[in-house]
Formats: sequence, structure tokens, C-alpha cells
Amino acid sequence: MPGKRKRKLKSLRDTITDSRRAATEAENENLELQTWSDLPTELLESILTRLSLDDNVRASVVCKSWHSVATALCMVNQSPWLMYFPKFGDWYEFYDPVKRKTYSIELPELSGARVCYTKDGWLLLYRPRTHRVFFFNPFTQEIIKLPRFEMSYQIVAFSCAPTSSDCILFTVKHVSPTVVAISTCYPGATEWTTVSYQNRLPFVSSIWNKLVFCNGLFYCLSLTGWLGVFDSAERTWNVLSVPPPKCPENFFAKNWWKGKFMTEHEGDIIVIYTCSSENPIIFKLDKMLMEWEEMTTLDGVTLFASFLSSHSRTDLPGIMRNSVYFSKVRFYGKRCISFSLDDYRYYPRKQWHDWGEQDPFENIWVEPPKDFVGFM
Repeated sequence: MPGKRKRKLKSLRDTITDSRRAATEAENENLELQTWSDLPTELLESILTRLSLDDNVRASVVCKSWHSVATALCMVNQSPWLMYFPKFGDWYEFYDPVKRKTYSIELPELSGARVCYTKDGWLLLYRPRTHRVFFFNPFTQEIIKLPRFEMSYQIVAFSCAPTSSDCILFTVKHVSPTVVAISTCYPGATEWTTVSYQNRLPFVSSIWNKLVFCNGLFYCLSLTGWLGVFDSAERTWNVLSVPPPKCPENFFAKNWWKGKFMTEHEGDIIVIYTCSSENPIIFKLDKMLMEWEEMTTLDGVTLFASFLSSHSRTDLPGIMRNSVYFSKVRFYGKRCISFSLDDYRYYPRKQWHDWGEQDPFENIWVEPPKDFVGFM
């Protein structure tokens, strides 16, 4: 009996070993049969986004799957670039988050100036010492001067490119809790126009206010989360009776009011709240119910958040969609910090940043011209 049991056990072990060997051989055979065309789409996108246009065309003829991804990438929108303002000197860095590539260029025209806002590839800048205000396009290096103006908080926005006849500039400053002074200007004007308005609700302006232009209206998010609206055509001002977005108690920590960002997408006003190591919370203004609605998905949209102006984009490479890209780069300038709503985590892992501690004038997202490949 013991001999038969040993033979049965040996036979069972041999059967298991043979099964494992057969499975391993089958797996190896499958791996050998796999080709470059079997690469996962997201990995292939990550590779092809780093190629130049010429190399992208060459890659598109490898096989059908590569052609599909390469063609789709050629049709994606241009991502904003992150522009860094140096503490000293005239050399500026631009970071392309799609190709993860950094460019450096000398811009002596910006010496002594602080960035205030950006839209349509143009920067709005202010020289505190001389009160000079001017537009500058870093890609064409064009300059458009504006009348001198003393900005208390240097929080100012403009509606569209200064080359358009519809361009208008807007800034707001509180005179008292219930009175604000709104100043406007436009390219070609000889002076700024300032008018005082009464508020039904208290509104306090500061360097941490957020501005965005949407459908003919300037929206201004105050230090404490109240939303003021200025109609540039009717020249009316109103503080909406919309309570500030509701956040968990652990968000109200040191400098909680600083880590906020605001942008617009297809007519929607979107606010991003951050707080130290907590995951960001994103809200959209429901204009019908007049309340802030928390968003659990961006439906493929990509947000680019910086203190002075933020942007939204659609049709970017798949790995960038449904995410918020922040104005900080890690790993020797190779990767931008982002937060994925799909995975509900930061990338790179645990690379969150205390945005409330960041210098608001250190960097800003700026939109390069379509098909712009880089500085020569």
C-alpha cells in the first residue's frame, strides 16, 4: 500500500509539472508571436507623442494599429505650455506636457515685468515700478502697449487676443465690503475707465482672486468663494447669491484659500479646490439651480491649472484626458504633476504639492500657435 501511494503521488506531481511546463511553453509561444503592433494603445500613444512630425509620419506606416494612433495624434489639439518666469536674468523656460520637452529662450523685453494673465497665446504683463501695462506674444515676440495704470493686486483679465477689435481688459478692486471699483481698457485706448459699483453681497478682492472670461462675461471668484460677474457690454456688476463650494472640514487648513483655480469650458465655469495632500475637488457652476455641483468626471476634458489663468482642452492624447495638469514639473523636468479623475490619484504617485505655498507669479500656462513645434 505505501508503495502504491508513493507511485500515485509521484504520478500526480509529474502531471502538475507537465501541466505547468505546457502552460509556460504556450505562454512563451504567445509572447514570441506578439509583435510591435500588439502594444497597448495608451503605451503607443505615450511613445508617439514624443516624436517629431516627420517621425510620426514614418511610424504611421509600420502597421494598421500604428497608423490609426499616429493619425489620431496628428489631429489632436495643441496643449498649453507651462512658462516659467526666472527670479533673475532674461532666460525663460517653456514646458510641453505632451512631448515632455523643455525649451529655453531669452526674452529681454520682459525684464522687470510680472505676468498677470494669458489667453490665445498672449501674455498680459505689468511693471510695478513704472505702472506700465502691455501685451506680449512669446512665440512671435510682438508687443502691444497699453496706457499706464496702477494695479493694487495685479489681478486682471482680458477677453481675447489684443489683435481683435473685441478685446477688453478688466480688473476689480474692493473699496469697501459693499463697493467695488471696476477698471476697463482696450488696445488703442488712451486711458483706463474706472467706475464704482454697489454690491448686494460683500465682495473682497485680493491677489488670490480668480478671473475668467466666458460668453461676454467676466467672472471673478473672491478670496472666500463668492462669485462676482461683470457684463462688459451692459457694463453691469453683480455678486451672485451662490454660496461658495462646500468642502470637507480638512480642506480649511493653513492657506486653504490660496490653492484654488478657475477656468471655463464650453460656457461652464469650473473651480478646482486643493488642499495639501488631499485629493482635489472640482466644481461646476449650475446656472439653473444657482449652486456649485461637484464633478466626478471631466468627460475626457483636460484642465491646465495655474494661479493667474487656467485652461481647458479636448481631444488630447488618451493618457492626458479626464485629468487636471498643475503648474509643477517633477523628475528633472520630465513629468508634470497631474491628477487623474479616472484613477482618482496623482501622477507621479504621491507627487502632490502644497499649491498654497507656491509663488503665484512663478509660472503660467500659455497657448502656443497651432502646429508650433518649438523655439529655434
